[in-house]
Amino acid sequence: QTDYLLQSEVFQRCLAIRFSAILHFLDSWSVSVNNTTQNETEVHVTFFEKQLQKMKCPFGIHHGAVSYAMTTLGAGMMNHIFVFYYVKLFLNRYKISEASFHQAQVLYMIWNAINDPLFGYIQDNSKLRWCSIRRLSILYGAPLYAVAFLLPWFPWKQYEDGDWLSGAHLIVALCAYDTMLTFVLLAQCALFAEISNKHENRLQLIKYNQVASLVGSCSVLFCGLFSKNMENFSYFQGFNVLIAAFAFVCMSYTGIHSVSQFEHTESTAETAAEGTDDALTWSSVFSLTKQIVMQRNFVLFVAMNFCQVFHLAFMNNFMMIFVEHLLPTEAFPSFVKSIMYGAGFICPQILVLCSHSLLGKLGYYRVILYTFYIEMAAGSVMFLLGPSHYYLLALFLPANLVLVQAAFSLFNLPLADIIDSDLQMYKRRSPLSSMVFGTNALFTKPAQSLAPMLVVTILNQYGYEKLKDKTAEGDLSSLLVLHDAMFWLVCLAPVCIASLQILAWTPFSIRDSHTIHTKYIEN
Repeated sequence: QTDYLLQSEVFQRCLAIRFSAILHFLDSWSVSVNNTTQNETEVHVTFFEKQLQKMKCPFGIHHGAVSYAMTTLGAGMMNHIFVFYYVKLFLNRYKISEASFHQAQVLYMIWNAINDPLFGYIQDNSKLRWCSIRRLSILYGAPLYAVAFLLPWFPWKQYEDGDWLSGAHLIVALCAYDTMLTFVLLAQCALFAEISNKHENRLQLIKYNQVASLVGSCSVLFCGLFSKNMENFSYFQGFNVLIAAFAFVCMSYTGIHSVSQFEHTESTAETAAEGTDDALTWSSVFSLTKQIVMQRNFVLFVAMNFCQVFHLAFMNNFMMIFVEHLLPTEAFPSFVKSIMYGAGFICPQILVLCSHSLLGKLGYYRVILYTFYIEMAAGSVMFLLGPSHYYLLALFLPANLVLVQAAFSLFNLPLADIIDSDLQMYKRRSPLSSMVFGTNALFTKPAQSLAPMLVVTILNQYGYEKLKDKTAEGDLSSLLVLHDAMFWLVCLAPVCIASLQILAWTPFSIRDSHTIHTKYIEN
């Protein structure tokens, strides 16, 4: 395999080495000629960005954007399957008790909130190359990320009802998976902000990213068809092993080929920093975090994003359960449900790709705001129509997931603008990309645990713990009460969440970045 890769890329690498040497010489010459002028940095960055724009693969494909998007492809395939199946797996197959489920979610929530700002600070300030260089963080984290993905699908033994070991299994699986997801995807998020500071270039990254997400989201569809929605568990396990192997290859490609516009200056910066006292201290962590959280736009974005993460976790974790209970089997056989699940993950990427020109005209602020109004209106209409309209409900469930996921896919754009604003406000030498993404996650990631905890508690109060399996025998009136509770959750949760998001998002002031070509010149 190594010989094949070398043979297929030797010509491209030779050209890249020669081009890099010429670029380095001309770049140094341009700086030395203008070293007495105030426009020295502007000449350097403009020249660098022009050369990046010329580095394209055949057929007009941008190599840098492809390298960035490969991590999205690998992580997307794993993450869609993980969030969609793990709740049902532990509740229905591993028979975990409600107490153990809540304990695992609480521990996961705490670790989930802590590790994001922790890894963000380490990646932005560490002197270790595999931490500070984004692509190396992805490269070295990829194999562990793939292994962590496989942990929940292989039980440690044959679990009994309420077995404490199933609770321990869930704790280990959630914490290990989130640790590697955070380490790898924080580095990728930082790459998004650091590859370029121009809105049109970031829209290009979003476009390539959505194509990768579109392909990656098919994993849920094919997993459902291949394993009959987890009924054939051995097929389900084998499919996930293949997904983990392919995801590892994709993320490794990013780790080898991707590059940040700040990476070319890192060796010089490290040499200059050797004589300075720049050690990682808690005081500097708190100081930088305080500077980030004191920004009004950051606070507004975090409030809105918390609701979005909650809504997305609610739909991802429970859509399969709601469909099985609220839609009659005779009208919706297994393969139709698999297509519905797949559509809920595939269509968001298509929607974002189709709205690429709309984002360039209106900007992400208005597009995101409009999705909140649509979610609120759709939930209200479905609630008024009632649960008897099965086909409309079958359309509403994946459509709601599509809107939530599509809007969430755009959130890197406002975060990148917040990073730009922070860089200008505090006149930093380099952006605190990982810290901003990590601090955002500190406040929003707990919603990933709060959503399943809250929904499981509500459903169990209406008898779900006794009626986890729809085919289980039970009192018909109790089953109808449970279905009514599910329908209320499906319709009213989007209405309430969208209302809160509108209140939080409306005062956000960075609205016109799509009309500004160059927002800052890197010093």
